[in-house]
Amino acid sequence: METLEEESTKTTVDPLKKTNANISLPTEVIEEILFRLPVKSILRFRSPSKPWLSRISNPSFTKLQFTRATAAHLSALFIFTFDRSTRKRHLLSSAHDGGPVTHLMTLHEFDYDDITAAQHLNGLVSFSCEEFPMEYTQVFVVNPSTHKIFKLPQLDLDFSKNLFGREWYVFVFDESEYDHKILIFRDFVHTMEIMIYSMSNYSWRKIIVEPPIGFTCDLLCYSTESGVCVNSVVHLMLIESYDILAFDLRTEKFSIIKTPQGVKPHESNTSYFNKGVSFCKDNIPRFIKINGCIGVVCHDLVLEKNEMHIWILQDYENRVWVREIVTFPKSWKKLGEPFPADSVNTDEVIFVSSNFSRNHAKSVSIYNRKNRCFKYLQFTPGHQFSLSRTMRIDQIGCYVESMVPL
Repeated sequence: METLEEESTKTTVDPLKKTNANISLPTEVIEEILFRLPVKSILRFRSPSKPWLSRISNPSFTKLQFTRATAAHLSALFIFTFDRSTRKRHLLSSAHDGGPVTHLMTLHEFDYDDITAAQHLNGLVSFSCEEFPMEYTQVFVVNPSTHKIFKLPQLDLDFSKNLFGREWYVFVFDESEYDHKILIFRDFVHTMEIMIYSMSNYSWRKIIVEPPIGFTCDLLCYSTESGVCVNSVVHLMLIESYDILAFDLRTEKFSIIKTPQGVKPHESNTSYFNKGVSFCKDNIPRFIKINGCIGVVCHDLVLEKNEMHIWILQDYENRVWVREIVTFPKSWKKLGEPFPADSVNTDEVIFVSSNFSRNHAKSVSIYNRKNRCFKYLQFTPGHQFSLSRTMRIDQIGCYVESMVPL
C-alpha cells in the first residue's frame, strides 16, 4: 500500500489546469477568477502546489493583478492613524461609501509620532522618521496587503558639504523601468544632489544635476516638499513665480513648467477669524494627482468666494491647462476648512478638513467632478477594529490592493 506522500509524488495534478479528475479549466479562466479576489485570498492560493506558487509569484501576474484592480476601480480609502494612548501607528481602509473600517496592519516598531506624511503608490506606502540622536532620517516602504515592511539601508549623508542641511524625500514610480524609487533631494549653493534608491536592485545611486538657469534651491516651496510624481516626472513648486520644477526620471534632467496666470495667489497669506480665534492661512498652491494628470489647487480666495480653483495639466506635451472650479455648499470655514487630498477615480476627489484629526466623528467629503456635488462619508468601527477616542487620523487617500513584493 502506497503512502499519501508516495501517491502524491507519483501523480502530481496541476490545480491551474484541473480542479479534480473530471473537470478541466483553462489557465486563463483560473486567472480571471483570481484577479477578482482580494489580495489576501490570492496569497492563500500559493499553497496548494508549486505551479500555483509559480504562477501567482510571477511578476507579470503581479502587474496584471494591479492593472486589472485599478481599471475595475477596486480602490478603497486609505487611512493613516496614530493612537496617542498606545503609541502605535495603524493602517486602515474603508469602502468609498464609508462605513466600517478594515484594519490593514499595525506598525509596532514606531512608538513615536514624528513620522512624515505617508506617500502611497501602486499599493505601497512610504514614510520617513527621525532616528535619534537625529543624525539621519530612516525611510520605510510598506505593503499593507502583504504585511511586508522594508527598511531602506541607512544613507550616510555628509552634511559638512551641505551648507543648508535641507533635504526632502519623494516616493516615485519610474514607468520606463517599472521600478519604485525613493528620491532624496539635497540643496547646495549652485547645484542639487539627488540620491536615488531603486527597489528593484536595492541600491543607492547619486547624481549631480544642473538646475535650470536662474534657479536656486531658495526658490523651492518647502511646504510642498513631498512633491507629486506623475508619468515618471517629479513635480516641485517654485516660490514667487509658482511655476513647477520638474525632474524627469527617464532622462534625469530638470525642466520648468509654466503655470497659468491664475495659479499665482493674490497674497502670500490671509488672516481670518474662526469661532473667535485668529488664524493665518498660507495661500501657497497645492499639488494633487487627478486622473493621471498633475493638478494645482489654488485656494487664496476661498474665504472670499467660497470656491477653489484646480488647474489640471490635461495635455502634458503641449502644456495645455484646464481650470475646474469647486464651489462649497456651505461656508468653507464652517465645513472645517477642507482641502483636496487625493483623487479616488476619474470623477471623484477626496476633501479632508484641516481639523480632521481632531474630529472624533471621523467623516470625510467626496467631490464629484461631473455633477459638481459633495457627498459626506462617515467612518464607523469595524468588527475587528475600533476607533478609540485617542486615535488621531493623520492622512486619508486612495488605495488599491497590490501584490508588489518588497
